[in-house]
Amino acid sequence: MNAQFLINRYKYFLISFLICIIIYFVDSNLGINIFISTKSSIDQMLSVLPAIMILLGLLDVWVPKEYFIKYMGSNSGVIGITLTFLIAFFSAGPMYAAFPFTAVLIKKGVKFSNMIIFLNAWCVTKFSTLLFEVSALGSDFTLIRLIIDIPGAIIMGYVVDYIVNRKRTIG
Repeated sequence: MNAQFLINRYKYFLISFLICIIIYFVDSNLGINIFISTKSSIDQMLSVLPAIMILLGLLDVWVPKEYFIKYMGSNSGVIGITLTFLIAFFSAGPMYAAFPFTAVLIKKGVKFSNMIIFLNAWCVTKFSTLLFEVSALGSDFTLIRLIIDIPGAIIMGYVVDYIVNRKRTIG
């Protein structure tokens, strides 16, 4: 790999790092806090991602592509949406853990709208989050939010799918 490729590939990281260094020289306390926060985030990611990658590797090997296409592919309909919500509901971990799983879904032939629904459902319907929400904000609030968020996630999935497919057709 040449230097130009590396600089181009990591340009946003390098720009962010440069900004952090400038902030450090302007306000050293703020700069130190930025680096401590960054280290904490990296430590958290490294504690979660290896297990997720192992599980995704096993899923990739053990579950044939045909099952994903049959139950979550382009002709899956309500079954695909339901499975998408169930997988997201029982998932665990922060949002960045959903992206490697979504990459496996892409590889396995899952319908694009179901992948968008999955990402939205991961954010709004996880079991662990709902338990906390019910205890902190009450069951009425949680139920009303779900009544709004579940159809919203489905609608968003289909709208994004439509926009992406329309751009592919035009471009």
